[in-house]
Amino acid sequence: MQSDAHTTSTLASVIRTHAAERPGAVALIQDDEAVTYKELHARSNRVAQALQACGIGPADRVAFLDKNGIAYFELLFGAAKLNAVLVAINWRLTPREVEYIVNDAEATVFVFGAEYADMAAALARELKRVKKFVVIGANDRFEPYARWRDAAGSTDPGIEAAGSDIAFHVYSSGTTGHPKGVMLSHDNLFSLLPASSANWKVDASSVNMVALPVFHIGGCGWAMVGMFNGCTSVIVRDVQPAALIDLIGKHRITHAFLVPVLLHVMQLAPNAARGDYSSLKLVVYGAAPISEEVLGGAVKLLGCGFAQAYGLTETTGAIVTLPPEDHDLEGLHRHRLRAAGKPHAGVEVKIVAPQTGEELPVGTPGEIWTRSRQNMVGYWRLEGDSATSMTGDGWLKTGDIGYFDGDGYLYIHDRLKDMIITGGENVYPAEVENVLMKHETVADVAVIGIPSEKWGESPLAVVVPVKGAVVNEKDLLAFARKYLAGFKVPVGIELRAELPRTPSGKVLKKDLRAHYWEGCTRAIN
Repeated sequence: MQSDAHTTSTLASVIRTHAAERPGAVALIQDDEAVTYKELHARSNRVAQALQACGIGPADRVAFLDKNGIAYFELLFGAAKLNAVLVAINWRLTPREVEYIVNDAEATVFVFGAEYADMAAALARELKRVKKFVVIGANDRFEPYARWRDAAGSTDPGIEAAGSDIAFHVYSSGTTGHPKGVMLSHDNLFSLLPASSANWKVDASSVNMVALPVFHIGGCGWAMVGMFNGCTSVIVRDVQPAALIDLIGKHRITHAFLVPVLLHVMQLAPNAARGDYSSLKLVVYGAAPISEEVLGGAVKLLGCGFAQAYGLTETTGAIVTLPPEDHDLEGLHRHRLRAAGKPHAGVEVKIVAPQTGEELPVGTPGEIWTRSRQNMVGYWRLEGDSATSMTGDGWLKTGDIGYFDGDGYLYIHDRLKDMIITGGENVYPAEVENVLMKHETVADVAVIGIPSEKWGESPLAVVVPVKGAVVNEKDLLAFARKYLAGFKVPVGIELRAELPRTPSGKVLKKDLRAHYWEGCTRAIN
């Protein structure tokens, strides 16, 4: 029996519906473990009861730090059955960054993988509100997740959420150096899911690969497209290109969402030519720029439909798609490979002059604004930033620069802000600059994005040394790694006597970037 996913309207109703209508269908596969919808429902009931015993109730936050795994979904649905919210944390972050997020989210329960137990132990005294620590896997210092879960009852608490209640609390990097908690409601999420399901032709018969990290909207949002439809999701914990290729054939994967760097390295894998891709129907890609060479090679290798997705955490993910029929590698419309695509049904997008908000004509670059039911509720505890990012009549300012062509295709041209996207991760130069300025040999610094065939772009630090000091690149980058996640650390240092600035003192980053981007068609690769 195929369930009607479109009757669901909250996270908890997804698992409740599928457990009732297709209990024996496999919901999740990870390595050699397969979990049916009935089993996932029962496990998430126990998680809900265990959380409730820890004092978790509606609108409370539960922190989660681990790579992709079945436990994430048990916790996600378990928290949702209490109308509570799971906050998944980027496992690439440093201890200081994790500490900030757990405290900022006001989490009172912290669940983490065994490989992060040392970090949790070191941070325990600094996590002001956390009353309960639970470890997934073996570690003598904390209560094991499986024992904690299974000691609880299996009755569904039966608590219902309203559409305006928060479903996801996702942290996105902030320009001031601290990440922002993006609040996405059930209404936001369930505006995305039907449209994306239709655009990408996902249904109950699909087999969906979840390879992107679930702390990212591209990971949790993509996973929910599959769960919404009641299909089987194959969970990838550690992304290895050769292993991904094997998984596609082994599990007869039909749908996958992959970042461009993965599409690139999969083509270089030793088993690439031997892979069985016959089950693939669609690969969605996005979260970072992609070159035509990488895209063309991926299309030829995998032999399935491709769709590009453009969106933000603040828009609950995809709002624009370039569909398979526009992936014409040789024909008259080859130029559309550089487009983000066309807005989804129910999504408004316009191009405006950033200073005035005046709508600009076709072909003229400006800031991309969007309005739809997918726009976030706001930033957690940051009313001022929320008001700055959204207009009174519902438009969200994306901070991206783009334009429409005469056929209604959106092209991303540049960024209004200085954000760098490297391998699907956002890096804000201000955060990196603030760290580097603490070093005794640095008098001035600007961080810019430079082209990277592998990552799309990578951060580079342009440094002005303190007079009489010698900047040692190796030492300075090692210093940065103490404070920053690895993907935020610059790939190199360029030394200059001074930085180019406007009369008002603003660094002319476009001048610093110019020679690195010569020959590129766009300023974001």
